[in-house]
Amino acid sequence: MRRIEEYRLMVTRSKWFLELAREAHQKQRYDIAVFLAEQAVQLRIKAALLHLAGYHPRIHGIRLLLGELRRISGKETGDRIEEFIREHRSLLSELEDAYLIARYAPKQYDREDSEALITIAEKTLSLIERVEGGESREPASGKG
Repeated sequence: MRRIEEYRLMVTRSKWFLELAREAHQKQRYDIAVFLAEQAVQLRIKAALLHLAGYHPRIHGIRLLLGELRRISGKETGDRIEEFIREHRSLLSELEDAYLIARYAPKQYDREDSEALITIAEKTLSLIERVEGGESREPASGKG
């Protein structure tokens, strides 16, 4: 699969994950909703890295992925990402934890948790779209 096709598929799947997260939330399946919201964000950041740098790392942590995106971005964009991470550190950490907790831990998420984590997922996806809008348009060639 060509890089541009892979990028587009990742973006589409990210949108589907977020759509399914909202549907799961509506059906009061909060554990599934937060897991899907996390997957939407993780996949979208990886798509942005593929788009802007030509690769996506084999890591799963949202904050690590955002840090990688910050690292490959210009100063102004990197500063914007860093500020976003700082401002939303707690919710990003909770969203990141949902990757494992929703599947394996005895904790259950409630309506408020689900709403908060879907909202931070939406904000993160919006940030990624703005970052990509300010950077190159065609996927970079590089490793991956």
